[in-house]
Amino acid sequence: MSKNNSEAADVTSAWARVESWLREYAPTSHASILPPATEAEIEEAESRLRHHCGYGFPPELIALWKVAGGVRQLDIDEYDEEGEVGTGQFLPHGLLLTPAQSIRPRLAGFDYQGKDYWEGAQWAAPFGNYSEATDTGLYLSATGLGKWSSYEGMFMGEPLYPSIAAYLETVARTLVEGPAERMGSDVPGIVYGCLIWQDPQSPRLDETAADWRPVH
Repeated sequence: MSKNNSEAADVTSAWARVESWLREYAPTSHASILPPATEAEIEEAESRLRHHCGYGFPPELIALWKVAGGVRQLDIDEYDEEGEVGTGQFLPHGLLLTPAQSIRPRLAGFDYQGKDYWEGAQWAAPFGNYSEATDTGLYLSATGLGKWSSYEGMFMGEPLYPSIAAYLETVARTLVEGPAERMGSDVPGIVYGCLIWQDPQSPRLDETAADWRPVH
């Protein structure tokens, strides 16, 4: 098996473990997963990335989109009047972004004169905090998966995981085996059928916090 095929198999297997858990324990989050991205959607986003930056998507990211093209926000206003719960924010670092959404943070590094504030770094953003105006999340580059932010200037941290597959495997192990803090201070919990990660000592949920229950 080639390296690319091996990476594709690993990410597909890891995603299947996460999705299987969601189907059983967080059905609303599971229902927010979009169908696989089409070849046209991936190629359109990749052509823009190549045009502006000179490189394409890593094979394992394409493999992930071929089983899940992103997520959507479902209407749960009957339970969540304040709109605090993102049905698709079931990963520790937010949303699985679509191909089109994944390139926006990288392209946002160019100013109107063409200066690249990311200084030529080659990456795309598989995961982010918001679908349309992501300002933090995880980047994927040849060196692995790490945190990026544009809150106060352009910041890229050291890789936290060697691959998307490794990241998703850690998510799955946290959900199934624990411990809850395996991935940091944010721990998994369920509210209104949604998997939401938050720090119990400093919860981001407010109006819905009383209904959130930790997985472990």
